[in-house]
Amino acid sequence: MNTQRLGVIAVVLGVAAASVVALQVRADGEKIAFPENYSQGVMYYSFDRPDAKQYRETFVTPAAIDALKKDQSVPSGTVITTVLYRAQLDADGNPVKDTNGRFIKTDLVGYAVMEKRTGWGAEYPEEKRNGEWEYQVFTADRKVNDKANLNSCFECHKPHVNTDFLFTADKIKAASK
Repeated sequence: MNTQRLGVIAVVLGVAAASVVALQVRADGEKIAFPENYSQGVMYYSFDRPDAKQYRETFVTPAAIDALKKDQSVPSGTVITTVLYRAQLDADGNPVKDTNGRFIKTDLVGYAVMEKRTGWGAEYPEEKRNGEWEYQVFTADRKVNDKANLNSCFECHKPHVNTDFLFTADKIKAASK
């Protein structure tokens, strides 16, 4: 009888462990599909990332612009997509700049996506949760980049709780559709 009871306990613990693993996978960007229509949104910001030697363009859904212009939180369904490009490099490996002092973009590297949906994020502990936002990184061929560290997305956005976890809320608010 004890052996049978131990077997049942082992099965229950196994199911519980599998559930935790499944929840962790689901919580790490698996909810986000590649946003095929991202370029139909508004390209509201481009910037250079010297640390990554990249030129980046960021697109947002128009409803987010409308909400922020009204001093409201961005709505469920908001998708922000940053398109990552390599910067052209000189012979010393430094980014080449155009006449405006900006990096010159070359090859597409990938996409960084954040998406907000009602109820998302509830499975995270408070010290990690970014409201209802999830993050995902895709390769240039639009496949999930399984080498991306999504925890760094949560960590960098976490301090921006007062702007709905957005670095660029002011730029979105100023954007024209």
